[in-house]
Amino acid sequence: MRLTLIRNATLLLELEGRRVLVDPMLDEAGTRPPVENSPNPRRNPLVPLPRPPEELVGELDAVVVTHRHSDHFDDTAARLVPRNVPVFCQPEDESALAALGLLVRPVVERLDWDGLAVSRTDGQHGTGETAELLGPVSGFVLGQLYIAGDTIWCAEVEEAIATHRPRVAVVNGSGARFLDGEPIVMTTDDVREVAALVPTVVVVHLEAINHCLETRADVRAAVPGALVPEDGETLEL
Repeated sequence: MRLTLIRNATLLLELEGRRVLVDPMLDEAGTRPPVENSPNPRRNPLVPLPRPPEELVGELDAVVVTHRHSDHFDDTAARLVPRNVPVFCQPEDESALAALGLLVRPVVERLDWDGLAVSRTDGQHGTGETAELLGPVSGFVLGQLYIAGDTIWCAEVEEAIATHRPRVAVVNGSGARFLDGEPIVMTTDDVREVAALVPTVVVVHLEAINHCLETRADVRAAVPGALVPEDGETLEL
């Protein structure tokens, strides 16, 4: 399996002879305003793509959209994602994605994609009222790869790991937060919890959106065993 971090949570996976694009955020740098009520008010995305977006959507076999927040599926993605490949998503996003003309395949619990198991997992995009407002969010398991999505460490993540026993987990780090409230994705402490249970942990969702506070250097220092790729870097897993 090869995993290329494009930017933020956008991944290009090559597994079992298939190319899968995950959470395509393809807008040019600085085209969107800062996240409301958040620290570090800079326009998003903070950094450019390492490759042209048209190249990223070429020769795909599938797309995974964990949820429809703009840092996971944006206007450029809505325009460029091919209409002839399956788009795996949570059931709550089916109608909106189908309205774009996409070939939507909602995953309730589990489905078979030509011999590859695709399962959906739950998560918590923060705590309390914030999680309610930002949800629903999902993670996905493709074979032995667990993509946790926008979630903190919580009972749902622990259950997903216990149920699916992935060999690789991709988690969204940075401890992103609003001016008020707790983190809405994983902090380094959360990543450490995952790393205690999964052999290989890849941390993404760093340094690309204005409310993402923890950096790659922070994660590497706190969880030395985790893999923290740069934008455009490919990992052989």
